[in-house]
Amino acid sequence: MSKPATVLDSVLDAVGNTPLIRLDRIAEHEGLKCNLLGKLEYTSAGGSVKDRIAKRMVEIAEQEGKLIPGQSVVIEPTSGNTGIGLAMACAVKGYSVIITMPKKMSLEKEAALRALGAEVVRTPNEAAWDAPESHIGVAQRLQREIPGGIILDQYRNVNNPLAHELTTAPEIVAAVISTPSTSIHPSSGKVDVFVASAGTGGTVSGVAKGIKRTHNPDCVVVGVDPVGSILAVPASLNETGKGCSYVVEGIGYDFIPDVLTREPSIIDSWMKTNDTEAFSAVQLLMRHEGMLVGGSSGSALAGGLAWLRSESGREIAQTPGKNVVILLPDGLRNYIGKDWFLDMALRQEPSPLARRIAEVLDRPANEDNAKPCL
Repeated sequence: MSKPATVLDSVLDAVGNTPLIRLDRIAEHEGLKCNLLGKLEYTSAGGSVKDRIAKRMVEIAEQEGKLIPGQSVVIEPTSGNTGIGLAMACAVKGYSVIITMPKKMSLEKEAALRALGAEVVRTPNEAAWDAPESHIGVAQRLQREIPGGIILDQYRNVNNPLAHELTTAPEIVAAVISTPSTSIHPSSGKVDVFVASAGTGGTVSGVAKGIKRTHNPDCVVVGVDPVGSILAVPASLNETGKGCSYVVEGIGYDFIPDVLTREPSIIDSWMKTNDTEAFSAVQLLMRHEGMLVGGSSGSALAGGLAWLRSESGREIAQTPGKNVVILLPDGLRNYIGKDWFLDMALRQEPSPLARRIAEVLDRPANEDNAKPCL
């Protein structure tokens, strides 16, 4: 990743410009011949892909006169990452922030939000999106009753997908076309496939438009939706496990956000993933690539690998030089206390090396061979 060697004016200038990294060890593990590439968004200043939309929504609202210094209170319903991005931006710009967030979301997210000066209101997990007690309903009530309250509204704000069309997509394209094709790493010189998990849908919609409109209209875009959500198309994909709860945070909904473009000309295919598949893919990224990612990154990778194994993706999977980009939305910071991660990191069966360590340390030290400390 090439960044300008200059002093930045604020942390907001460190949003985006994230690296595109080869996932060669996973590709080999999965028997893929294509180039598998990960867009690592946790290197952005606030730790996630949502920094991009938070920055743009705040800056455009200021330009349009919707945010007034000393008066406006930014209120946002969120799964956490958009809230962190907004709290970061508002800390720099001097706005008060209220974040409404379901109880399912991690304590680490709440702690980060409060550290940045935001007020946090938790809402019931089981509340439907349009219920008064949901994180959206509570935000709307607070906006009505708190002077200066404004909801930037990531679910409807056109600057959500625009942030990705204008920044994320060009970064991906620039990285791919500027990397020469070699005998070791042949390249088509194009983004052939783009895969992203969907929450509001702004990321997958915006990047899809940016790639297809300016770079490769034949790029295959794959949206990934968790089992229990209703975002995937056709609707029949959502029937299995419809309405069930899932542990992965920040993706999937029980309604269709306005910023999600589901036309087949934009998003070509949808894959459904479950928690087990997501967290297994997280472990692949950690153990094979050294990437400390969150659960939605695992969902994206699991969905992408499933598509590459499918009839639709098999040819691309086995074609050297095809470039398949997986967007990895956030890092481990937000989930380090969650059971799924603790199970993975601390509660698994001991490895052969761990058993060998235990055997060595269980024996009394041989004092005859021990070297004295000097």
